[in-house]
Amino acid sequence: MPEVHVTIDSGPVRGVSANGVRTFLGVPYAAAPVGDSRFAAPVPPASWTELRDATHPGASAPQIIKDFPALDITPLVGVGWQRGDDYLNANIWAPASGERLPVMIFIHGGAFVLGGNSPAVQDGTAFARSGVVLVSITYRLGVDGFMPVPGAPDNLGLRDQIEALKWVRRNAAAFGGDPDNVTVFGESAGAMSVANLIVSPLAKGLFRRAIIESGHGDLVRPKAVAERVTAKMAKLLKIRPTKEGFASVSQDQTLIALEKISQPTAGIDLRDEKKREPAFGLSRFLPWSGGEVLPEHPMALLAKGAGKEVEVLIGSNAEEMNLYFVPTGVREKLPGFLAGMLVKKSEPNAGKILKAYGLGKKGVKPGHAFTAALSDLVFRHPARRYAAAHQGRTHVYEFDWRSPALNGRLGAAHGMELPFVFNTLACVTGPKGIVGENPPQALADRVHGIWVAFAKTGALPWPEYSAADPQVYRLEAGMSAAEPPMPCAALLD
Repeated sequence: MPEVHVTIDSGPVRGVSANGVRTFLGVPYAAAPVGDSRFAAPVPPASWTELRDATHPGASAPQIIKDFPALDITPLVGVGWQRGDDYLNANIWAPASGERLPVMIFIHGGAFVLGGNSPAVQDGTAFARSGVVLVSITYRLGVDGFMPVPGAPDNLGLRDQIEALKWVRRNAAAFGGDPDNVTVFGESAGAMSVANLIVSPLAKGLFRRAIIESGHGDLVRPKAVAERVTAKMAKLLKIRPTKEGFASVSQDQTLIALEKISQPTAGIDLRDEKKREPAFGLSRFLPWSGGEVLPEHPMALLAKGAGKEVEVLIGSNAEEMNLYFVPTGVREKLPGFLAGMLVKKSEPNAGKILKAYGLGKKGVKPGHAFTAALSDLVFRHPARRYAAAHQGRTHVYEFDWRSPALNGRLGAAHGMELPFVFNTLACVTGPKGIVGENPPQALADRVHGIWVAFAKTGALPWPEYSAADPQVYRLEAGMSAAEPPMPCAALLD
C-alpha cells in the first residue's frame, strides 16, 4: 500500500493509504508510563526528527485476557497484552483528503482492566469513508490506572484519556480534522469513562459531543472505598501501600495479584455507605471520586450543572448481562436461592428486586429473572438516571436487535452494538461470532449513519430525553417512544 506522511507536534509519522483512507497506528500521544513515570501524570511524548513508522499496531496496557466459553470475543477485546513501553498511543483513520472534518475519539471498554485500541471491531475505516477522522486510544488500566496510590495523582487512567483529548486538539488539523468539532465516545468501561469526562473539570472544553454506549456515571467509588483495594493489593504483593511500594513490583507481579483480588473469594468488601456495590462484582477497579479529576461523584457534579455544554447521546443494549451468563450456561441453570445470594452481595433490596423481575413466578427461570434484573441494575437504569440528570441536550437510545448466536439465547447482549456502530460486522460473523451467521447489514449502515450524523452536526432523528418525557429510540425498530419505569426503579433509593 502507498505510504503517506503527516507531521504532528512531536514529529513526522508514516502511515499507509488505501481506498481513500489514511491509517496511522500506534502513534504515541503521551510519554511512556514506565520507570519513574509509571505512577506520574501523563505528559506529551518526547519529540523525534526522523520519520516514525506508524504502519503496525502499537503496544497495549498490561493485562490478562482469559478464554471465553462458546464465543470468539477476540474481535471485541483483542489478543491480550502487547508488550512495549509506548502503550499510551492512538490509532487514526482519516479520509485521504479534506479539511475541518469532524473528529471522533473512541475509548475502549474492558472493565478497566483489559482491552486496547486494535481489536478488529474498532477498525475505523468505515468512519473515515463517512467523512470522519476516527481516533482510538489506549490508557492505563487496573492498578496503574484506577486505584488510589498514595503519592500519585488520582485516576491516572482518566488523566491519560484527557491527555489524549489534548493531543487530538493539538494535532487534529494534521489529519484533516476540526479541533473544535470533537465527539468522544466509548463502550462499557470506555463509556463509563466518557460519562466521567463530561463532568470532570480537567476535561472541560476538550470536546463538543459525547456518546455513552452501555455506560453511565454510577460506576465510581468514593476514595475511602477504593482505598480498600489499595490495601488488599499491597498485602497480596507484600509491599507498603505507597507509590514507591507499587513501583517496586513488576507489571507481571501486579497482574498476578490483580487476578487474585478479582476472584469472588478474594474477601474484599467494596460496598458503600448504603451497602451497595455499583459494579456488582464485575470489576474491583473503577474510577474514584475525591480528587482533581472527579472532585465529587459524577451524579453530584451533574446536579451542579457540570457538562451541560456537552451534547450527549447515551444508551444501552436490551439484554446487557446475557454476554456474561448465557455462554457460561448460568442463565439456564442458576437456582433461585443462589440468585438471591449473588445480588444481595451488592444490593440490599435484592429480594424485592428479583421478585419484581419474576423470581418465584411460575414459568420464569431464576436465571432469567437474575439476568434481566442485573441488566437494569448495572447498565440500563443508571444510564436513564444519568440522562435525566444531565442539564444539557440529551438523547437516549436502546440497541434492541437480538443476535441469533447460541441458538438465539445471546440476544441484545453487552457489546453487541459495537460492530454495528463501526460497521465491522464481518469480523464478528460466523459460527462463534457474536452476531451469528447473517447479521443485518442494513441495520449496521443505519446505526453507523446515526453516530456519524451526530458527530458531524449533532443531528438525531428523535426527541430529547427528560424525566418528564423519557423518549427512547429503539435502533432496530427505528422509532422512539416514552419508556415506562423499569421494575427496579421504585425499589432503589
